[in-house]
Amino acid sequence: MVAKTQTAKQAEVQRIFDALSKAIAQHRLRPGTRLVEAQIVEALKANRNHVQSALQRLALQRIVTIEPNRGALVSQPSAAEARDVFVARRAIERAIVESITPAAMHKHRQRVSNHVCNERKATDSTDRRDIVRELSEFHLMLGDLSGNQVLKEILANLMVRSSLIVALYQRNDVPSCASDEHEEILAALEQGDHGRAVRVMIEHLDELESQLDLNEVPAAEIDLRQALSDL
Repeated sequence: MVAKTQTAKQAEVQRIFDALSKAIAQHRLRPGTRLVEAQIVEALKANRNHVQSALQRLALQRIVTIEPNRGALVSQPSAAEARDVFVARRAIERAIVESITPAAMHKHRQRVSNHVCNERKATDSTDRRDIVRELSEFHLMLGDLSGNQVLKEILANLMVRSSLIVALYQRNDVPSCASDEHEEILAALEQGDHGRAVRVMIEHLDELESQLDLNEVPAAEIDLRQALSDL
C-alpha cells in the first residue's frame, strides 16, 4: 500500500515537472519569471507539496533557481553557461546522431514523416509557440530514435536550458532553428551516412549559437496562470 502511494506521488510530481518544463521550453515562461507556488497549484490543480517537489527537481537540473526570500524563478543562464550548454549539445547530439541506424529510421519512418509535415506547417505559420515546439521536437525525436535512454535524458535537459538561452539572448524574434537542415540530417541518417549527418548537425548548432547576442537582458512580467493553461 505504501509503495502504491509513493508511486502515485511520483507520477504527480512528474506531471507538474513536465508541465513546467514544457512551458519553459515553449517560451510561455521566460527567464526570470517568479514561480508562485499558489498560482501553480491553481493552474495545474495540484497539491502544494507536489509542486514544491517538482520545483526542487527543476532546480537540480538548473532549469529553476530557488533563492532565499524570493522563492523559485525560471533560471537566467549566464553567457558563460550558454556557451557551455552549446558545447554539451555538440557532444551529446553528435553521439545521438551516430547511434541512429537506417533500421531505426525505417522502423520509425511514420513518426519521422509526421514530424517533417508538422514542422513544415509550423514554420510556414506565424505562431511562434508552434514553431518553437516543432523545431525543438526534432532534436528530442532524434534522442528517442537513438535508443539510448541516458543520452535522451541529458538532451531533454539541455533542450529546456537552450530554450532559456534563446529567450534571453536571441538577436531577433524569429526562431533560428532551420527546418531545411533538419531534413538534410534525416536524409543522411536514412542513407546511413553518419559522417554527413554529424557534420550538418554540428554546423546547425554552430549557426544557432552564432545567432545569440550573449549579453544579460531583463525579463518581462509573465502571467503564470495563462502560461500554464492547456498543459
